[in-house]
Amino acid sequence: MFLRFFGKKERGASAAGGAGAVDTEMFYCEVCGGEFRHHLDACPSCGVALESGAVRLDRLRQEQQRRNARPASLPPGSATVNLRRGPLRDMKELQRVLAEEGVPSILGGEEGECGRGCCGPELYLKIRPEDADLALEILARDFVRHTAVDSNELSRAAAVFDPRLAQVVCPACGCRFSPTVGACPDCGLSFE
Repeated sequence: MFLRFFGKKERGASAAGGAGAVDTEMFYCEVCGGEFRHHLDACPSCGVALESGAVRLDRLRQEQQRRNARPASLPPGSATVNLRRGPLRDMKELQRVLAEEGVPSILGGEEGECGRGCCGPELYLKIRPEDADLALEILARDFVRHTAVDSNELSRAAAVFDPRLAQVVCPACGCRFSPTVGACPDCGLSFE
């Protein structure tokens, strides 16, 4: 009973990010969106400092004002920079993610390309230069949300499963185990 009093408060679907869903008496995690009662210093799941409901509400209002100040679309002839290059489907998905955050973008080819399609159907995601930092931040958050891989978790990315070694390192979780097992005993990643 005592731990339930300090634990996470159940949230409805509307608490995902709208300013109307913020309770000024609660504390919030910026990373996972968790809502907590009383004075916890950090999110038990993420380990980051919690912000008060009043601070969160103010931050969300400022973000909304910045979004409203930006044009909804890129005017013809405006200066753009290439943010990403890839297949149409992937670039459309990134364009949708940016649009949800109020960053206008367009898809297009690069000047001087042959246009014969010999290089594959790849397009550039183009944005205004002044939106570049915000767009990169938005796409980084989206990457972490979809992959659960934060940039500081890439330390084991070069790990290779070598069955000739006496002990191997799992590239997913860092667990050390014998290569004769065939799968990581910690996270279950299979190497067979």
